[in-house]
Amino acid sequence: MVLKTFGWSFAITALGLVAAVLYGGWEAFGIVAILCVLEISLSFDNAVVNAGILKKMNAFWQKIFLTIGVLIAVFGMRLVFPVVIVAISAKIGPIEAVDLALNDAERYEQLVTDAHPSIAAFGGMFLLMIFLDFIFEDRDIKWLGWLERPLAKLGKVDMLSVCIALIVLAVSAMTFATQAHQHGGTHIDAASTVLLSGVFGLITYLVVGGLSGYFENKLEEEEEREHEAEEEAKRSGKQVGVVQLAGKAAFFMFLYLEVLDASFSFDGVIGAFAITNDIVLMALGLGVGAMYVRSLTVYLVRQGTLDDYVYLEHGAHYAIGALALILMVSIRYQIPEVVTGLIGVALIAWSFWSSVRRNKALAAAGGGSGPSGDKTEVSSGV
Repeated sequence: MVLKTFGWSFAITALGLVAAVLYGGWEAFGIVAILCVLEISLSFDNAVVNAGILKKMNAFWQKIFLTIGVLIAVFGMRLVFPVVIVAISAKIGPIEAVDLALNDAERYEQLVTDAHPSIAAFGGMFLLMIFLDFIFEDRDIKWLGWLERPLAKLGKVDMLSVCIALIVLAVSAMTFATQAHQHGGTHIDAASTVLLSGVFGLITYLVVGGLSGYFENKLEEEEEREHEAEEEAKRSGKQVGVVQLAGKAAFFMFLYLEVLDASFSFDGVIGAFAITNDIVLMALGLGVGAMYVRSLTVYLVRQGTLDDYVYLEHGAHYAIGALALILMVSIRYQIPEVVTGLIGVALIAWSFWSSVRRNKALAAAGGGSGPSGDKTEVSSGV
């Protein structure tokens, strides 16, 4: 079962790692491996969400999502999107950006380094909003209860996450402007660049969230109409129109999944800039990671159940929060790439260990493994 589901992912992993060694030696091998782990870690909750929605779709739409969806996720978000980010930030054409990445690595690296403040501000704000909206939501299951309980109460204040994100952006912009001033730079232009990029990151998050909410509402409307049509068909003894409504519902499911997938892909791509500026290594690492996310989604659907390690989603979002802060700090200070990657892995491992302890404690108490759908509040007590 595992080999059948993850076979293509294993094969692409081998090809990707070999390509990394041929491209940049063992150092490139290590970077690609870290990127792969980072992408899988950050996208674990993506796979869980995908599986929960995908299991409601028929076989045709599942194949559409797992074929066209793979093309969009791997080639669109992981390969094309990094080029677009660099092209926009460095104010060059996409073709020129690819050409520089492949043929003039030194100049490309310099362009990316010069554009790093705007990239860091844009991505940091996007990731920070994902993290803040997560920790300010009141959840039945809490990992770090001593921290998440008071934050959930604060989350009842409208637009609190946006206000905090803007404060972080303002402080980062003033910090960067101070550094530019100390080095004789134009600190007003520097601060404006950071502020503008951060605001665009915030807008992007709000737009993606709005689109996701729109598709989710459309999905709920179509499901309600389908249910009404089925009830009417039962009363009249007819089946006409039910399949068509199911098709519309599945179509909106597909659109909703793609928007969700794009948003999760975006944080992985942005987070990758904290690991490396090499677009080839980025594409290899994120591409391999994306294949595992897809395979994990299929595995969860075929098993007919979602994962019982309930704190993994928390760990993934804390990793996102850590990456957001690292990106904002990196506007002024250089953070080692290995440290950045290992922080996310450590948080995921910690949340997994906490989940195992929780499941053992519940099993010992006669409560079973405690699925994530428990009604009562559960905390690891860490």
